[in-house]
Amino acid sequence: MAKRLETVKPSITVIFPTLNEEATVVASVESVREALRTRHDDFEIVVVDDGSTDRTSALADELAAEYAEVKTVHHDRNYKLGRTLRTGFAAATKDLVFYTDADLPIDFRDIHRGVELLLRDGADVVAGHRLERGDSWWRGIYSVVYNRLINALFGLGAKDVNFSYKLFTNEALQKLPLTSEGSFIDAEMLARAKLARMRVARLGVHYFPRRSGRSTLASPGVILKILTEMSRFWWRVWRTRDRRPGT
Repeated sequence: MAKRLETVKPSITVIFPTLNEEATVVASVESVREALRTRHDDFEIVVVDDGSTDRTSALADELAAEYAEVKTVHHDRNYKLGRTLRTGFAAATKDLVFYTDADLPIDFRDIHRGVELLLRDGADVVAGHRLERGDSWWRGIYSVVYNRLINALFGLGAKDVNFSYKLFTNEALQKLPLTSEGSFIDAEMLARAKLARMRVARLGVHYFPRRSGRSTLASPGVILKILTEMSRFWWRVWRTRDRRPGT
């Protein structure tokens, strides 16, 4: 487990993985910047564009030119969420690392609640869950089934595995050898934290459904990739955990 972060005013990196978010990326970056400025003297916002075909990439670069705290990283094509997050994590330089989506899914002031919880409990990770969903019936069923499957396989006790509210100490994050390319990465982060005996705190936050664009999380291709990577992770990593040092 990573040592406790001792500073009471840590620096923080916020990561936005983006794909065709031209309608919301500017509002997301500017809103989170305003929220961070009230509590943090040292912060950065990393926008990782995963091969967008709209103006997301150009808008992100304009934000980076306007604000010194904003950095952009561009993929040459669409690599999916896992690769995009790993790119963002590699670019993070601050004490804490927070990731969320760029479609305004939360009140960004709720980041402060996660930081306070992490510091108070000496946690390595804070995993958020939605207090209300607002999903379609199909997404609701998919989410319930997926959460139960992940908890049955890996014993995480997670309430909302794929919710994009996750906060780490950078020290802890660097100890997680993440490999997922797709959306299984949310579950992999929590499973590897459990393997490393990290302390995971949980926090309920209000959720705001997407108002523009569309989510591909429940598409057949994404689901197939999740199941493939989940099976590979269970077979190669999880089933051999009792033979791994420190587990």
